[in-house]
Amino acid sequence: MNKDLNQVIRQYKEDNQSVFNTWFINNEERLKAFRSIRRGVMQVIEDIKTKQFPNDFKGSSLEFVLTCITEQKQVFEGAAHPFYWKPKLRIPDIYENEANKQSFGQFLENCLNAKSEEPILKEIIRLDSLKIKGLGPSVASILYFLHPTIIPPFNTAIINGFNFLFKDKKKLGNWSEYLKLREVMVDTNNQHRSELSSDLGAIAGLLFEIGTQKLILGTDEYLSEPERKKLEKLIEKRQHDVNEENEEENLHTEMQYHLLKIGNALGYDVIAASNDRSRSHCGNSFSFMSLQQFPSINLDRETLNTVKLIDVLWFQKGTSNVIAAFEVEKSTSIYSGILRLTDLSYSIADGDEVFYLIVPDKREKDVCMQLCRPAIKQNNVVIKYILFSELRNHCDALCKFGENHLVMEKIAKRV
Repeated sequence: MNKDLNQVIRQYKEDNQSVFNTWFINNEERLKAFRSIRRGVMQVIEDIKTKQFPNDFKGSSLEFVLTCITEQKQVFEGAAHPFYWKPKLRIPDIYENEANKQSFGQFLENCLNAKSEEPILKEIIRLDSLKIKGLGPSVASILYFLHPTIIPPFNTAIINGFNFLFKDKKKLGNWSEYLKLREVMVDTNNQHRSELSSDLGAIAGLLFEIGTQKLILGTDEYLSEPERKKLEKLIEKRQHDVNEENEEENLHTEMQYHLLKIGNALGYDVIAASNDRSRSHCGNSFSFMSLQQFPSINLDRETLNTVKLIDVLWFQKGTSNVIAAFEVEKSTSIYSGILRLTDLSYSIADGDEVFYLIVPDKREKDVCMQLCRPAIKQNNVVIKYILFSELRNHCDALCKFGENHLVMEKIAKRV
């Protein structure tokens, strides 16, 4: 098995279109998601404690968290479905049943605060013993973003990949089955950690790939004609998704360039996200446009690392005072961008700064809908948005005629 699995892992890592390369590594949205989702889980816990959590998934802080997760696409594409409130079936029974709701909140809080594997596994076993209808190992997708080295995500494709690779018959929707699967995944990951990662997202992505298409194991000759056609459609869709992602990445880089250019022209110290400073647009390197070092801000390490991932920040010249923060969003990541700006406002806000989402024109209605959510409104953070086309078309004029950051109000919109 080890020799065969080593070969499978090599194929997985060498495939430029596998989730290892398109989602797991060199993906700033994945890195940003961890703190955003953690912050969202804290809000779910607070809402349950204060009895502000609604009796429906829609509009809840839990929807907020799951939307951030599903924006990761691929491995987490259907992660929200198990949490939709199904009134006729009364599942998952955490909306109308107050005792179950409180138990779920306590479970999340205890897992959030856990520092090691043992208390998390105890919490899972305790939750399973409560037999809350409809609340199974789909919760693992949330736990993964709280403890990526301990809890792997779980869905149909992953369990199919697991069963195919390990010749097993594990079932979906059962916590005891999940714990057995997890044990094998962790043990296998420990054996191949140098080829994979301490982060269990890497091996989960491997199983996801196997579960969605068997070509990775070189078994395509055994596929039936319907299976082969299904496989061809999956490969075609994946190619389309990769091309779309590359196009969005180029647009993202262009928008960052415009923001850096305007900030410099207005006389601010500007800086791009820490993992973007090697980028360039039309020959203009971000490293030449940005500060060489991030200003010294008095924040805890985790928060500071998140702040450094904000797409573009403008600072008052020669200071560490943030005057404007910009999150450039792709077509699928608007919700998590809002959460990051909200989180940032709690960390550094002193009343002078402004927060902007830079969004694709085709997603304007979605942006307005998201900014109007009760979970956003109650945070009392003013987030405005600027369309890609407006930033691109007016960049030079803003540079030429702008006096300070307030010039961005000329093209910004507010709901």
